Amino acid sequence: MPPDVLFRALPHWGYSLAVQLCKLLLVPVLSCGLFTQGASAQTSSQAPERPTSDPYTGDLAIFEDPERDEKLQVERVMDLLDISSGSRVADIGAGSGWFTVRSARRVGAEGVVYAVEINRDYIRHIKRRAVKEKLPQIRTILGKPADPLLPKSGVDAVLLLKTYHEIAKPVPFLRRVRDAMRPNARLGVIDKNGIGSDHGVNADVVIKEAEEAGFELVEQHDFVKADEVDYFLIFERRP
Repeated sequence: MPPDVLFRALPHWGYSLAVQLCKLLLVPVLSCGLFTQGASAQTSSQAPERPTSDPYTGDLAIFEDPERDEKLQVERVMDLLDISSGSRVADIGAGSGWFTVRSARRVGAEGVVYAVEINRDYIRHIKRRAVKEKLPQIRTILGKPADPLLPKSGVDAVLLLKTYHEIAKPVPFLRRVRDAMRPNARLGVIDKNGIGSDHGVNADVVIKEAEEAGFELVEQHDFVKADEVDYFLIFERRP
């Protein structure tokens, strides 16, 4: 017998009770369907995180090309970041300490250079190098992938040299960098255009993420490598 005929065959009170039971059973099911659809729509609307490259863990000699100073124009880089005697500098993704030691010589005994790395072997290497080159102003920091662990309001200049494309969550990371910067401090990003997974990230992506983290682009240069692929972005923190 069809359900509607069965219901109508019941006494009036029985029919009403059956209708109410159906409502009680169906409403939660329909509601769950709506919530599920909403959650699915919300999930699909969220953009996936952009690709990043795995941090380099190979031979540190790759960073010590004798021609690198000239190709990168490192003295000009430090000038544009306002690094001078007594400055406090952060070298994030310090690797072999190539930029660390050069900026340490620039800031002198009155300054400080924080060499930030997530690789313990690289930290040990930089410590040995600082002793060998008699640069006690170098201080190493074993950072975290999402936090460089810099002292709050403790630096005048920050450089991410071929490191930005490895940062998985750049906006939260940059916010922590911003917290470590003093008023008028400068953030430099040197990288190459790419898709993230090819050890590069497009400059417009970096600019967008930095602005979201509370920075303002103040200068953009392409002298760091004569291939029209590498770029040098300079940011200042917004108040």
